[in-house]
Amino acid sequence: MPSQTFDAQSQPDPIDRRAIPADARESLWRASDGHEIRRIDWPGRHASPRGSILFLPGRGDFYEKYLETLEDWHRAGWRVTAADWRGQGGSGRLGGHPHTGHVEDFADWVADLQVLWSVWTSGTPGPHVLLGHSMGGHLVMRALTEGAASPDAAVLVAPMLGMAGPPLPLPILHAVAKLMTRIGDPRRQAWKWSEKPGEDLAGRQDLLTHDINRYQDELWWRIHRPEVLMGPASWRWVERAYASTRILEAEGALERVTIPVLMISTANDKLVRHDAVLRAVQRLPNGELLEFDKDAHHELLREVDSVRHGAMEGIAHFLDLHAPAER
Repeated sequence: MPSQTFDAQSQPDPIDRRAIPADARESLWRASDGHEIRRIDWPGRHASPRGSILFLPGRGDFYEKYLETLEDWHRAGWRVTAADWRGQGGSGRLGGHPHTGHVEDFADWVADLQVLWSVWTSGTPGPHVLLGHSMGGHLVMRALTEGAASPDAAVLVAPMLGMAGPPLPLPILHAVAKLMTRIGDPRRQAWKWSEKPGEDLAGRQDLLTHDINRYQDELWWRIHRPEVLMGPASWRWVERAYASTRILEAEGALERVTIPVLMISTANDKLVRHDAVLRAVQRLPNGELLEFDKDAHHELLREVDSVRHGAMEGIAHFLDLHAPAER
């Protein structure tokens, strides 16, 4: 099969980012405890599929934000699936308020991914690729270090391997977060409405993307599917995020991940720590880096075309090398 290099100009029809593609199917699946989790699947147009991609979004995300990218991969011949994490998007809520992102432990999400991975790989053609954005990238890395998923290759886009915030050592940040869960309801919101503590709603787009239209797509879906709306995280989420980061920072954790892993990051990221990504790439036995600068904000797959196309091209090239089509 020829290379699946990304070429936006070759797409036969424009992609409507505000509509579920005709080939896609939305459904619910049940986790091991019965919790219903939302997913979307593209069965594939080609008699010989390129392989299968499982995409997992970030904190507060929902898969509608990535329909353009998911459809691009589908048109390139991939069998594509995306899922919302339990407690966000269309997968219900876990906290006391419907707009608060809450989880008792990141291990719960890793367990869900392990179940989904087992079911999904049993019914899809290889090679199998696992992709995660931001918090999704963090959880993919957790799954890889713990053996909860075993893809042929993985791609982490702006992975949350360290959260932007006060320049303090991770153990101190974790200790402060632990204290905050004890002096009040751990399910209460940890910051005002935005994506970053201390940042107001007006500055939200400047944290995410330079592309006004793609940013407006997210707001459109929030209006037309209000159940996906989510605001700040809870203090429990913050504390568990630091705890999970410490697991990944532990000596030997990333070093035991031997599959090829591509990390895509921007030095201009105001939500996750770019330097943490750089350190992680060096620790991975088969880690690769695609780096952007001030032209790119956090949501690299929803950025202006010049950035987004560069990211998509990098992913296509990486997968051609490390997850070639099965013959």
